[in-house]
Amino acid sequence: MKRSAINPWPWSLQYGFNQGELVEGHSRVLYCAGQTSIDGEGDPQHMGDIRRQITLALDNLEAVLHEADMTLANVVRLVVYTTDIDLMFQNFDVIGVRLGAAGVKPAQTLLGVACLAFPGLLVELEATATA
Repeated sequence: MKRSAINPWPWSLQYGFNQGELVEGHSRVLYCAGQTSIDGEGDPQHMGDIRRQITLALDNLEAVLHEADMTLANVVRLVVYTTDIDLMFQNFDVIGVRLGAAGVKPAQTLLGVACLAFPGLLVELEATATA
């Protein structure tokens, strides 16, 4: 599998994402359901604390990736849903640190939404990964 960053404009690099990710060759693709701050029993966690919610959502995403023999390094697309764009921007470094440690800058989209699956959830992460 060959993976190439597509950036007709370099501004997005300072924010930790590529405008596109071209994946060529034989590969496996994993489409991950949105991951939130939910524990193993399906109960929402860390109500009102977006940093802890982001961290648990990333942990949950990594658990899904692990089950498919992948890591964050395999993520080529990340969609972030949040009920508070301003608060998300203030805490986006949590995602940037984890993706940076994995050595990737996947194509990203940030969307503000009215609500998520459970009251009190502030962020949901949806990813596509290839290997």
